[in-house]
Amino acid sequence: MLAAVADSPGRLADVLTIRDVDGPAAPGAGEVVVRMLAATVNPSDEVSVSGAYGSRTSFPMVPGFEGVGVVEAVGPGVPGRALGRRVLPLGSAGNWQQYKRLDHSWCVPVPDDVPDEVACFAYINPLTATLMVDRFCGPGVREVVVTAAGSAIGRHLAELLTERGITPVGIVRGTPGRGVADAARWRAVIATNEPGWCERLRAAVGPRGADVTFDCVGGAVGGDAFALTAGDGVFVHYGLLSGTPLPAACFTGGGARVELFRLRDTVQKDGGRHLPALFAPVFDNLRRGRLHTAVGPRIGLGELADHLKGPTTGRRAGKILIDPQR
Repeated sequence: MLAAVADSPGRLADVLTIRDVDGPAAPGAGEVVVRMLAATVNPSDEVSVSGAYGSRTSFPMVPGFEGVGVVEAVGPGVPGRALGRRVLPLGSAGNWQQYKRLDHSWCVPVPDDVPDEVACFAYINPLTATLMVDRFCGPGVREVVVTAAGSAIGRHLAELLTERGITPVGIVRGTPGRGVADAARWRAVIATNEPGWCERLRAAVGPRGADVTFDCVGGAVGGDAFALTAGDGVFVHYGLLSGTPLPAACFTGGGARVELFRLRDTVQKDGGRHLPALFAPVFDNLRRGRLHTAVGPRIGLGELADHLKGPTTGRRAGKILIDPQR
């Protein structure tokens, strides 16, 4: 079968190759073989291939945490009704190949009315946004700040927050030609490349500060957003787009409570048995037209390595949709 393989840690565009490899062995007890229908590239793939998770990543590896497929073979102990079902094959990387063998407990059934190109993106950003808003934005939360507001997950957070009657304040880098997808969902959008942005943020959230800040940037921007979170508020740190950790003062100098949210901690906690219930609100939102991801270039798996090596300028906005079968 065709697979995208990283033989060693490094930059994804530098270490990924497409090759023919042996297909999966027959599924064992409790296992299934999934024929992949669609996959995509997420920043988590780049991080894992970089070697950042050295203690739980071994090479060579097939990346790909997001995708959708159909169960083509089942092992002993797997209900026969699983055969032919579309699923999200979770619990590990490996979606950038034509077939993936895994334990059936890690397969989340996909509702029939959710298309492949929507289901493909249902995992990391929509589930993270759903879990964080449910966990940290209960009754009484009014002032919410979102860093990287122009990102896909920033858009998802704004959708979920406005459904709760909360109009968040967004922070963006101010990159020319890039901004938030729907300005009406934001009370203010503040660019960090403009002088006085911290003062603008302070004015937007008021003298008390934000009740909740969702930060996936870290570094100096994350530190400044932390400083403008209320002392009895919550600073939810769930990513590190800047590549620079939060200042130590965020953890030692008092102020808001810092919560380190890791999707993996929730997904992996009981071997996948809770996953269908976890995804139920995500699929419900997808049916209602929420939490959708813009699709950019559509490419075959055989084209993926060359595509990642190509120039980034001029690419269509949206995420890559990979067809693993070509």
